[in-house]
Amino acid sequence: MKLKKSWVLLLMLTIMSAVLVACGGGDSTKDDVSTSGKKTVNLMESAEIPSMDSKKGTDGVSFTAQNTVFEGLYYLDKDDQVQPGVAKEDPQINDDQTVYTIKLRDDAKWSDGTSVTANDFVYSWRKIVDPKTAAEYAVIFSGVVKNAAKITAGEMKPEELGVKAIDDTTLEVTLEQPVPYFHSLLTFPTFYPQNEEYVAKQGADYAKDSDHMIYNGPFTMKGWTNTSKSWSYEKNSKYWNKGDIKLDKINLQVIKDPGSAVNLYTTGKLDRATLSGDYAKQKQSDADFTSSLDAFVYFLKFNQKLDGKSTIFANENARKAIATVINKETMVDTVLANGSEPIDGLVPSKFTFNPVTKEDFRKENGDLLTYDKAKAQAYWKKAKQELGQDNITLEFLGDDQEFSKKMSEYIQNELETNLDGLKINIKTVPYKSRLKLDETQQYELQLARWGPDYQDPSTFLGVFETTSSYNRSSYSNPEYDKLLKEAATTLATKPEERWNTLLQAEKILIEQDTAVAPLYQNGVAALQNPKMTGFVTHLFGAPYSYQWIDIK
Repeated sequence: MKLKKSWVLLLMLTIMSAVLVACGGGDSTKDDVSTSGKKTVNLMESAEIPSMDSKKGTDGVSFTAQNTVFEGLYYLDKDDQVQPGVAKEDPQINDDQTVYTIKLRDDAKWSDGTSVTANDFVYSWRKIVDPKTAAEYAVIFSGVVKNAAKITAGEMKPEELGVKAIDDTTLEVTLEQPVPYFHSLLTFPTFYPQNEEYVAKQGADYAKDSDHMIYNGPFTMKGWTNTSKSWSYEKNSKYWNKGDIKLDKINLQVIKDPGSAVNLYTTGKLDRATLSGDYAKQKQSDADFTSSLDAFVYFLKFNQKLDGKSTIFANENARKAIATVINKETMVDTVLANGSEPIDGLVPSKFTFNPVTKEDFRKENGDLLTYDKAKAQAYWKKAKQELGQDNITLEFLGDDQEFSKKMSEYIQNELETNLDGLKINIKTVPYKSRLKLDETQQYELQLARWGPDYQDPSTFLGVFETTSSYNRSSYSNPEYDKLLKEAATTLATKPEERWNTLLQAEKILIEQDTAVAPLYQNGVAALQNPKMTGFVTHLFGAPYSYQWIDIK
């Protein structure tokens, strides 16, 4: 999954501080948001929703929204443990761990009252891997569900995918080989069902707005169109577990400016406001301040080929210079101040652990790409000699979220100040436009992020395989590809060997090749109404779940 950021100059910090003082602190005696006898909360989102179609969603904003109104075979609970959703129990798995038989619950319903059946999963999955759909996340099926890779390549028909409905409440899934993380993968939005009859009836209008969808999750959606800056969720009366849903309604609005978020929170119009920079620093002592570290990793993305021609980032020394010249510690302390932590690898901490020793992947593989200005300048000198250029101008792609703007400005300042002859031009576009430019590989340098789809190091490392549809930087290393293929095939049932192979792969990607420049593991700081409980963040899959929220 994806995103971006910027720098705060001294004058900006001073102005923001003054605004913050004027806003006042968080008020723990806020009035109840509900005035109608129903339980309602008001939340914010950082950007407009790019897509509500589970075949097309590729980002954290879309995944959170889809996770709120749809449900797959399984879901993640408050502790990131996999629990039965549409499935009524854990899957039955054959001896060689390649065939999963999953029984569906009888009371799983769509919001129009029709039953959720095994065929809804068969239809949805076949459509995702169909090359006519051109689903970006079809890659998540490749090498996992039998025949998926050949289907997306146009060599087999979608009907030959390794999934079939034995009957309305029995789904059988056949894998290419054992997949250690497959159970958790089934919680991911791309694996959600779709009702074939309903989707066919809507045609091109399906999922274009909230009136052209039916839902099988905890909530239904109201008042959303593809350009909406506000919408709502209402409790789904047809949801099988509706008795455990405490809220009647959730109001969402897109807020990109942290100052606006704080103002709305302090005036009782928001029950949770995310913070960064000066606002986060000023609010840390407030009783309603909260922060946590998630598993999103932000990094600089180097495009090695643009419009068929090599860029300066085809040069290894250029990549290493930029990757080692940015002071990450100062960046997270002064620009973000939201609990984010510098990272010198791609796989985050507190996410996956050695199957034998239980050692954290990040700790075991160590710091692979540390800040070193002198070394960076030596790399840059070599790069300019090899490129035959004394002065280099680069376009740096960012989006219109406030934190993205500040991060982009900070990075621009670091690069121009410390690398002689380098000029950075920031290109700021709307969030959805930035995702499209990434998809079409129309950028030189980009601040990007990735959030894990499932709980395994390969969810990060697999992005940069040569054939990955998300490798939009023209990076390629046969040795790296070989290691990841071994981890996915011959080592799938040898957990310790597989683990060591993935450790080695990350070292090639970051330490040896510097395909990307890791910056930080994301922290989330917020002001939250003390009367609201049950706001859940996830380390993988959809970033947030709202189904456990309650308010006094």
